[in-house]
Amino acid sequence: MRSRRRSRGRSLAIPEVSLTPLIDTALTLLIIFMITAPMMTHIIKVELPSSRTDESSGHEQQEFIVSIDKQKNLYLNAQKMAMGTLIQKLKTEIGKQENTVVFVQADQGVSYGQVIDVVDTLKTVGGIKYVALATKQAL
Repeated sequence: MRSRRRSRGRSLAIPEVSLTPLIDTALTLLIIFMITAPMMTHIIKVELPSSRTDESSGHEQQEFIVSIDKQKNLYLNAQKMAMGTLIQKLKTEIGKQENTVVFVQADQGVSYGQVIDVVDTLKTVGGIKYVALATKQAL
């Protein structure tokens, strides 16, 4: 009988899992991603020349932005690629659309001739209405 009382007297302890460290870690990662996500949109360092006019337009179609950095690397919508790949990608993305506008952002350190070569090459793609040179507004 004594053995029965001993087994009845013991209560089994159910271990609890503390969720506090898990929640703290999840919220910390959320904060880190919220801070770093806006920084990722400005990966390409291009210093645009100034202009006194504002040429922003409210068109609804997909924008194509070709960037040229100081090292003369080409980017299409923040993806680095060679000129041949850029042209092929533009041809497939534009397809049979008409009146597409392509913006070219070139760093001030890039020579004017290099920018014009890129603009002339972009004009060979069908469906592009015109190629616009991007500037930042002067203060």
